[in-house]
Amino acid sequence: MLKRVGGEINPEGAVTTISKASFPVPFPAGLEFNSPAHGNWNIVHTGMLMPEVIQIYVCADNCMRGVVLTAAEMNAAERFSFVIIEEDNLLNGNLEDVTIEGVTDVLNKLEQKPKAVLLFTVCLHHFLGCDLDRVYEELEARFPQVVFVRCFMDPIMQKHGVTPDQKLRKAMYDPLTEQKAVSGTVSLIGSDFTLDESSDIRRILRTTGYTLKELPGCRTWEEYQQLGTGELLISCYPPAKYGADILAERLKRQHLYLPGSFDYGEIKEEIQSLVHALRIEKNVLSDDLEAFFEREITLCEDTFRHTKTVIGDTPIVLDYLFHPRPLGLAKILLEHEFQVTAVYLDSISPEEKSTFDWLKTYHPDLELRATIQAKMRVLPRKSETRTLAIGQKAAWFSGSRNFVNMVQGGGLWGFDGIRRTLELMTEAFLKEKDPRDLIVRKGWGCESCI
Repeated sequence: MLKRVGGEINPEGAVTTISKASFPVPFPAGLEFNSPAHGNWNIVHTGMLMPEVIQIYVCADNCMRGVVLTAAEMNAAERFSFVIIEEDNLLNGNLEDVTIEGVTDVLNKLEQKPKAVLLFTVCLHHFLGCDLDRVYEELEARFPQVVFVRCFMDPIMQKHGVTPDQKLRKAMYDPLTEQKAVSGTVSLIGSDFTLDESSDIRRILRTTGYTLKELPGCRTWEEYQQLGTGELLISCYPPAKYGADILAERLKRQHLYLPGSFDYGEIKEEIQSLVHALRIEKNVLSDDLEAFFEREITLCEDTFRHTKTVIGDTPIVLDYLFHPRPLGLAKILLEHEFQVTAVYLDSISPEEKSTFDWLKTYHPDLELRATIQAKMRVLPRKSETRTLAIGQKAAWFSGSRNFVNMVQGGGLWGFDGIRRTLELMTEAFLKEKDPRDLIVRKGWGCESCI
């Protein structure tokens, strides 16, 4: 068994203060470490949102293990198949034929054909210059009743250009047929979670008589196709914007990008954009929108005061997987005198540049800690005092049993999202949880067999 030799590990390169951090990548690239906090969704979880479809991965067996386990762990193995690529297929230059015949074999063995197939090609298809157009043309000719969706499992593209996550969230809406918009219908594009019933967007739509359609709420192919009837498209999750823009152009609809935020001013601007796009003329929101904002902010401030009386000066750490705007959350907590000590992240979104600059000026001692830098594997993972962690990675790296167990924003949005975050912090502070049991479960919100 390997044993560490020498003294303490120097955290340089894995931990820094925000005053010394560079934007947008505060840590040097190098050997990476993957912590056992697995609550974030991967491409298998996201693809399973499409109803009445199956996923087929064409890949070498060494890469297949993770995606197979993901499907099994969420009790969806019957909707998952794979085609193994072997060394001979690479040497003989017949990757196209292997892909076509393998997928054909899978579909021929199914008594009932799916409405669509999410066909995932991989890095090897890129390396070998596989003729994917030929692959899809042949499969579409053999199975005209099946829609083949072009998906990619190519982690080589993870940090350059459009990511696999963005490409998948775009591809999942490609089968939507061009159809007439239905008045009073709004479609939310590209999110893994439905918006909370109490979220600002849902409350506004409900008050004004609009219907919100979301992929996570679809149970049939027909319901899925109804997403194309939205007269207005909305996306809230940053990786969804790329695909939503393309879908809006294809369907000739307006698309509003309304990312989740912890900034009062930005939330107000986004709600004003929504109200304007909906062309709401006479209702309680449009006639007295400023009163609505004042009331919502007052409720937020009341919740901040209550949460502070409970949590006090307890150190707080948070991570980027809890929400796409971790620095925004740190900023609003610090503005309300909470003791945020560290943010776990590996890069900083361009959407948080102004927040990064503000923190750099007003809270220069705030620590930024990497999650994938190799030193994080051996640096101490235990806090000397009781710590409140917001997010699974923050919980694992800090060793806290008082943590908020959520990923990717979890359906929170707007002023209500701020209040719900504070409520979750209070709950986490008052009741311990076992991180060893919870954060190893893949896909927060999915059914898990672990």
